[in-house]
Amino acid sequence: MDKCDFLIIGGGIIGISIARELKRRHPNATLLLIEKEKGYGLHASGRNSGVLHAGFYYTADSFKAKFTQEGNQRLAAYCESRNIPVNKCGKLVVAQNKSELTQLDELLVRAKNNNVPLKSITEEEAKAIEPRVRTFERALFSPTTSSVNPSQVVQAMRNDASQEGLKLHSGVRYLRKTGKGAVKTSQGNIEFGYMVNAAGLYADKIAQDFGFSKDYRILPFKGLYLYSNEPVGSFQTNIYPVPDLRNPFLGVHFTVTAEGKVKIGPTAIPAFWRENYKGLTNFNFNELMEIIFRQAGLFWSSDFDFKNLAFEELQKYSQAKLVSLASSLAEGVETKSFRKWGEPGIRAQLLNIREKKLEMDFVTEGDERSLHILNAVSPAFTCALPFADFACDKIADLSTH
Repeated sequence: MDKCDFLIIGGGIIGISIARELKRRHPNATLLLIEKEKGYGLHASGRNSGVLHAGFYYTADSFKAKFTQEGNQRLAAYCESRNIPVNKCGKLVVAQNKSELTQLDELLVRAKNNNVPLKSITEEEAKAIEPRVRTFERALFSPTTSSVNPSQVVQAMRNDASQEGLKLHSGVRYLRKTGKGAVKTSQGNIEFGYMVNAAGLYADKIAQDFGFSKDYRILPFKGLYLYSNEPVGSFQTNIYPVPDLRNPFLGVHFTVTAEGKVKIGPTAIPAFWRENYKGLTNFNFNELMEIIFRQAGLFWSSDFDFKNLAFEELQKYSQAKLVSLASSLAEGVETKSFRKWGEPGIRAQLLNIREKKLEMDFVTEGDERSLHILNAVSPAFTCALPFADFACDKIADLSTH
């Protein structure tokens, strides 16, 4: 039986960041991180848009507001220290009609409350930044939004973690809890002093074994990306629509990657099992039944109009539909230029089954033996470093009570 002071389940950016911070605070402790896949960051951490968000979407009382700006600065600095390219291209948020101008104003208020740089600019000023942009009367420009290659970031952090004395074991799947401080894995039992569950799409399942996540279940949403075959430099900046602030998705947008290429996405299509990336890959009948049951319930009753969201999103499996939606944000956007589908991602979105609502912010639960990261959705990648500090503070607090 393996023994460790701290066991971390999940080798995405959140799990690795928490493990590294725990090791920094407890240099003499033994830390073991297990990841069910053969590599690290192969799910949401490596399949997200790679955007380092600025932090102006969120209300000032939220964890997201608290972590995003600091996370943006720290992760950009980390990348530069490891020679990982950062594309400091910024972001335009555009309006399509007069009614959306009030939403731009709301984002400006939130940016001011969160001390995030955000400029209100005219249509002409927006075109000076991005000649192809389409906006109604005015737009917002976020100078601190940038993009990176998320897989490069996770691999650099994994290498750092190994050099810092953490034990990382891939290909080790959590199976079940076997005792107060012990779990069974696909490679044998592990005894621990404290356990951190950062298992993403399966965080709720593991939490239930420990008596948590009673009111929560993961509801997966699929993010598709469509890549442009236009040359590098065809777009100067990210272009986003005004978001519907009632749900946690930002809408289909243009992302300029770290390499300067452009992609449309991501979607937020309801998935039918947790790792429903492509075709019947990773098919799980029990998950299919459970998720269809959850979706059916939301279809008839939810606080965010799941029925309309699902109908609109399912249409985005169509390349023509996705390009058509994106063409309202920029000129010269044609189906012939957007042919290549990228690797899809799955958002591990937390659903409050009691209130039938999607959780908009980070959610954690825990006690003196374990901490469970139940909702670490976008912009969790941007927030990873300050969120790790928060999680470790919480572990310290829970451990002393």
